[in-house]
Amino acid sequence: MEQSWSTSNDQGQKRKVSEKPAEGISLLIGKSLTDLLNELGPPQRIDETLYGYQWYIYNLDYNRYAQVGVQNNQVVTVFALGENLNVAPFKIGQPVEEIFITQFIDTNINIEYNGNSYRFELNDNDLNLRPMVQLGDIYVQLYIDKFTGTLSSVRFLTAETLIKQRPYELVYRGELIEAAVPTEEMWDSIQSGAEQEIFEITNVLRMRHQLTPLKWDESTADVAYGHSKDMAENNDFSHESRTFGSLTDRLNRAEVVYKAAGENIAANYTDAPAVVEGWLNSKGHRESLLNKDFTHLGVGVYQKYYTQNFIQKAEE
Repeated sequence: MEQSWSTSNDQGQKRKVSEKPAEGISLLIGKSLTDLLNELGPPQRIDETLYGYQWYIYNLDYNRYAQVGVQNNQVVTVFALGENLNVAPFKIGQPVEEIFITQFIDTNINIEYNGNSYRFELNDNDLNLRPMVQLGDIYVQLYIDKFTGTLSSVRFLTAETLIKQRPYELVYRGELIEAAVPTEEMWDSIQSGAEQEIFEITNVLRMRHQLTPLKWDESTADVAYGHSKDMAENNDFSHESRTFGSLTDRLNRAEVVYKAAGENIAANYTDAPAVVEGWLNSKGHRESLLNKDFTHLGVGVYQKYYTQNFIQKAEE
């Protein structure tokens, strides 16, 4: 059942800015790379991003899945998805009513940074699906699963990282902080990392819903990449390519053998975590993500266009 949660300016005794947590993974924000490695150990992979930091990927245990953003040897953001992670003062799976009771949820986030003024303006959809709170000097984006009414994941960010990502409407005075434009080689690395992250985050969510994890299928991933690239180059956001046809046409042309198939597409999301959480809150996309019959997945990312192609292998 879909659920919607309203907010009010009457927040009683709740303060607009709560204190920084005394425990949990958010305390990594501002720590050095050495501190990170001492606390979590070496990552399983390091992915490039659009925003100047690198994702240190911790994926050995899906119940503790996390991505930690490091820039200039300092932690600037953390994406926490695993159910066994300490994301105090929140908890993965926490009912959203509890969050709205205990936290000040405002429609505007005001930031003064390096002499500049920034105001993020959250619309009703933002407030219901990805509200933001401030804990000391840490900004926290909460991804809500509207179908279960619970907290799906949490993203902790520094002010500078939040401004560079611009996940909400932004009004500012002064200088806008922007990340450097990637080179073609850097785009290749960013896209490859995002593909793996989407694959892994999908499997974390499937396991959370007691479903079998999907296996990676390279041929299907090539089809997905081709569709993302086609959409980007033709500025055409659709499951039906004017050049290459439907998903069935594209899979058949690549000689992918399957019994059933499905496709999720998206464009202009911040990054892999944001796009998967977006799919999770859309009924049709969610049905593909959590389809018990699919066995394999291929992901293709081209710049800010994203495609997931799911298949059920014929022999399974």
